[in-house]
Amino acid sequence: METPALSTVVDRLRGCYGTPKPPLTSDPFELVLYENVSYLVDDAHRIEAFQNLKSSIGTRPEDILTASPQKFESVVRLAGSDKKGRIAKLVSAANIAINDFADDVRSVLSLPFKKAVAALMKFPSIGEPSAEKILLFCGAAEALPLESNGLRVLVRVGYVNEETNYTAMYRNIRAAISEQIVKDRDWLISAHLLLRQHGQTICKRAKPLCSQCVLLEMCKYGQTHYARSN
Repeated sequence: METPALSTVVDRLRGCYGTPKPPLTSDPFELVLYENVSYLVDDAHRIEAFQNLKSSIGTRPEDILTASPQKFESVVRLAGSDKKGRIAKLVSAANIAINDFADDVRSVLSLPFKKAVAALMKFPSIGEPSAEKILLFCGAAEALPLESNGLRVLVRVGYVNEETNYTAMYRNIRAAISEQIVKDRDWLISAHLLLRQHGQTICKRAKPLCSQCVLLEMCKYGQTHYARSN
């Protein structure tokens, strides 16, 4: 079975879900805060927590470092799991912004891509995929970042074989699609968000809903596993 073009996969998903909403912000430090403000929550909850942080405390490093315990109470209420840990991570991120970036995290956008990724990975909870996503959302990258849900979709479609080493699999899939990505910020953001949404809703890690999948006819995993179950 021939692996479909990446553009075909993305177009099929866009036809199913529509064009995703744009990111909440294109500020790199705010995107770091967005990743850290809550834990083990759905997107709607995380958005609410971030907007609450922005309105109750602010999203500048100095806002966070000078916030009173009372102001952090509302942040804690929306933090999900690890409530105290969320505050510690926000404070840590603010200290890193000041000490490592001279209170100007946007300066990372002028760095070469690999150096910018490494710089953003200094922040708590920011691994390589998250750093690449932040750069993309800020208009400073021409790569397609993949979090676990989006990665799973492309692995199952058949771009690479599934591996136990997540980092190796991530880099293998990136190499496999490198010549197929459209070097346009809007297309890349849309592709990232559509693959993520499909992995969250249909191509789930456990019990994927293959019978409802718009990629079924072109998916190696679906053709094998769905056929066996019927």
